[in-house]
Amino acid sequence: MKRKLVAVAALAATLLGAAACGSNDDDSPTTSASGPVDGKGKTLKVWLMVDAQSAWKGVVDDASKRFTDATGAQVTVEYQQWANHLTKLDATLAGSDVPDVVELGNTEFPKYVFSSAFAAINPGDYENSGTWLQGLKGACDFEGKTYCVPYYAGARVLIYRTDLFKSAGIAAAPKSYDEFLADADKLQAAKKSDSKFGAVYMPGQYWYSAMSWVKSTGGDIAKQDGDKWVGQLSQPASVQGLQRWVDLAKKYSKADPTKNENDQANIFAQGEAGMFYGNAWELGAAEQIKKDPNDPNSPLVDTKVKGKLAAAPMPEVPSFLGGSNLGVTEKSQNKELAAAWIKAFTDSTSMAGLIKANALPNATALLDKAATDNPAIAPAALAAKSSWFPPNAEKWADVEKGNILQTMLTDVLTGKKSVADGAKWADDQINTTLNES
Repeated sequence: MKRKLVAVAALAATLLGAAACGSNDDDSPTTSASGPVDGKGKTLKVWLMVDAQSAWKGVVDDASKRFTDATGAQVTVEYQQWANHLTKLDATLAGSDVPDVVELGNTEFPKYVFSSAFAAINPGDYENSGTWLQGLKGACDFEGKTYCVPYYAGARVLIYRTDLFKSAGIAAAPKSYDEFLADADKLQAAKKSDSKFGAVYMPGQYWYSAMSWVKSTGGDIAKQDGDKWVGQLSQPASVQGLQRWVDLAKKYSKADPTKNENDQANIFAQGEAGMFYGNAWELGAAEQIKKDPNDPNSPLVDTKVKGKLAAAPMPEVPSFLGGSNLGVTEKSQNKELAAAWIKAFTDSTSMAGLIKANALPNATALLDKAATDNPAIAPAALAAKSSWFPPNAEKWADVEKGNILQTMLTDVLTGKKSVADGAKWADDQINTTLNES
């Protein structure tokens, strides 16, 4: 629901009414954020990741001030490190002194939703909820209820060498998938004397990318049928997308079919590829790398591609979003206040602050404005308009941990299996894993 920005006085009149806490039971109530609440004498504990402290602390402070002015409650924000936040959260949730609001990565949320760690919320109480990014919202939905609020995102984009484009006679980034392939052909032809060069760097186990291609043709990974999950990769639309990705990797990429994408920016920086598909921040990572990769304090040094890169949306391919969501913990003694703080921290005022800090807002309705207000994030903002999320299954993490998709992709690229056989094998593994009791 899109609402106009309101002053603090109006916010006080609309923040959070009394509602019982939610759980994963079908008949459980939701935590509301639509009426007045008196928080005088209370203190809300919020866990945010350290990114918020380093990149947009002013947005956090402003939202907390507006919240305090409206409710009378104080806010204590504790910033967490990515390296140990889940271990710390698990230990904290086992006790009684839990945070009221918790930020988690979008792929981390489902585990805690299924284990009833978060209370249900009413999406209609939050601004722009009608156009929340699917790549974030997908992690929040379970059995017809919503258990978290999208916060911010980062999208995957096409990153390319402007100097090589120019020398190959390519005037601008591709606007269609056919143009993308035509540009790859031109780059390949222009560098045909270099046996190490590949027009597109595409690691063989980059499953986020491969599944984006599957989604681009209307395919899917798995879907729920009653109480069971059913793999969908061997369905015609999925095979079509998978085949397109395999054809691309085989024809244009010199990347190792057994490698993932974790170090693709560093490899691209060596100058032996014309394009790669990566997170928007990987453009900067390719232009400057640490002098000593093993030293976290090592200074950055320019690479061969410094000043030669640009980004654009990958045409006709939906993006798997990275990003975070916010939830009200089930054990919170201040659920109504917690929902009210999230409401302030994800409203249009806060989203405008995130945009200035180079983060993507949480809704498609805000992406055009984001691209206009901050040209630096325009490619990612446009790419985020079409996004997807993995199957929201309780045991999806086990599919990832078991490297099912990665193994399938390597088997297909190395010729061990055909695309159809690889997809059928993956479906069988996915069915067993997701339906394991």
